[in-house]
Amino acid sequence: MIEKVLLETLPGFYLGGNLYRPKDGRAKHPAVLNPHGHWQYGRLENESVDSGPAFGISLARQGYVVFAYDMVGYTDTVQVPHRFGSADQRLWSFGPMGLQLWDSIRSLDFLESLDDVDAGRIGMAGASGGATQTMMLAAVDDRLQFVSPVNMVSAIMQGGDLCENAPGLRLNTSNVEIAAMFAPKPMLVVSDTTDWTKNVPKEEFPAIKKIYDLYKKGDQVSVVQFEAVHNFNQQSREAVYRFFAQVNPDVSDPKELAEHDVEVPMLQEMMALSNRTLPANAVDLNGLFKEWRGMAEAQNAQPQGKLFLRERLMQTLAVEIPDNVISVSDGRALVLDLPGWKARMPVVAIPGSGAIAIVVDPGGSAAALESETVKRLKAEGRSILALDVFQTGAAIAPRERGETEEVAPDHETEDEALERKANANAGGPKFLTFNVTDDEARVQDIVTAIVFESRNGHDVEIYAKGDAAVWATFAAAIVKTPVALHLEQAPKLVTDSDYLTHFNVPGILRAGGLTVAEELTTKP
Repeated sequence: MIEKVLLETLPGFYLGGNLYRPKDGRAKHPAVLNPHGHWQYGRLENESVDSGPAFGISLARQGYVVFAYDMVGYTDTVQVPHRFGSADQRLWSFGPMGLQLWDSIRSLDFLESLDDVDAGRIGMAGASGGATQTMMLAAVDDRLQFVSPVNMVSAIMQGGDLCENAPGLRLNTSNVEIAAMFAPKPMLVVSDTTDWTKNVPKEEFPAIKKIYDLYKKGDQVSVVQFEAVHNFNQQSREAVYRFFAQVNPDVSDPKELAEHDVEVPMLQEMMALSNRTLPANAVDLNGLFKEWRGMAEAQNAQPQGKLFLRERLMQTLAVEIPDNVISVSDGRALVLDLPGWKARMPVVAIPGSGAIAIVVDPGGSAAALESETVKRLKAEGRSILALDVFQTGAAIAPRERGETEEVAPDHETEDEALERKANANAGGPKFLTFNVTDDEARVQDIVTAIVFESRNGHDVEIYAKGDAAVWATFAAAIVKTPVALHLEQAPKLVTDSDYLTHFNVPGILRAGGLTVAEELTTKP
């Protein structure tokens, strides 16, 4: 039995799908989530390279309840385009990857709620972009019990579409490690011989199996490869059927593990919105962003402990508290070096007495040394550490940010100009998946300096002006060491545009922004 489904996963936002149900009379069935890849007809694609309906029908015959659902912008889920995510939306962690992952979570909630589903036996399988969704949900939701990502796990390509990328997602990691997070539960990795999964049996799979071996569960992960183009073809689907049957040995008739006599209804007959309209409360992209932002603001308004706020801010900024920082000389100035990290920061140290004065200027250490602040500190005989944080002063270097438009196009609107400049300063969406922004790196450098001086037994004070005052505030918010802040000419951060201009960090407003950082600088 095939049913049409429309789920309201967020207020006014509807996810379309189909529910495939067995007719075997059993009270409870294992269930499978099926997200699709970037095929023209999405979940309803029915070609030799992929057939979502054949997958759902065959699994239902085998005894599974299956929910196949849309990517955003496909088939029934067309309130927002598939590709979206402006610079201001990124400040709130609003983008296609996060929205689709949320849809997957809500789809799992839906399956779990059905009377004929055994909530303790829910799995997931999808190919290409659907495999990316499978890996992501498997990494964050413990309710999944068996999964099969098809033709996507790879060390040489991480997902080409915006819906497979999000800021910070793959900092120092890859889909191989993300897939391995499902250990020690059963997983089948399907690959082919022509796309980016061609090396999986010899390279990626052994790396994943090593993680499973740590749990002494190496037998719970397996791999198959077929000579084919990028696909979710019948061969690949039948491999998934056999894997599911091994995990659930009491469910399927072995004769049903090969596809046969599959009759797929007309596309219009399976669309949830065929000859129907969306409910009256349906929103467009702007309306959904407004709803998303409103929910974030409401959550941020709730009382939260400083431990939670600090941890969330650290994760958003991708900042770590280093275990060890050493100082070396490059012949001109000291360099703070983080052993094991590819991170070095030039500094100028001036010996003196009293609490260490860390000085941060947007123009780097040379500008700091010429400032009235440093002249006064030197006159007082203070110990001074002037920093060249990331992309300032002596630390300025070329940085390829990708996907940015440096030249203004004709007839550019004010909003388009802001977007272009924000991307030029921070990087395009795929760049941000693998790299931190300049502002994030600057906060890390200041944290490193604080750790270096405080672990040498020194009290620490920070003197910073302009945008550097913002960097210093976030750094002081993250470290547990008490830091006295002396800030000058700090910009006001009120609007999204203010953040894009002065502190462009994806997710920073979702994490509470400068308001939370200032709260955390008042140590408990």
